[in-house]
Amino acid sequence: MRVIAKRTLREFWEKPNCQDSEQPLRAWHSEAKAANWKNPADIRALYGTASFVGDRVVFNIAGNKYRLVVRIRYDVQIIFIRFVGTHREYDNIDVATI
Repeated sequence: MRVIAKRTLREFWEKPNCQDSEQPLRAWHSEAKAANWKNPADIRALYGTASFVGDRVVFNIAGNKYRLVVRIRYDVQIIFIRFVGTHREYDNIDVATI
């Protein structure tokens, strides 16, 4: 799959107090790029804790310390990163519209 955009992940892990997210986010990015997800069940098979909100998928990162929200276009194999942040930041967004 194509992930748009890795820069968003990098900018997050470069923030002070977020450096511990670098390796988990790199691992997620590598797995997502290699994936061929056709539907939510394919994601659930690899990420059992992923949550689905409309056309958004919420991944727990770094032992659930961070949240990653993406929108996936299965038909064209593209993942759009919509949000990456702490749980506190996640609590302040509307996942369905971000």
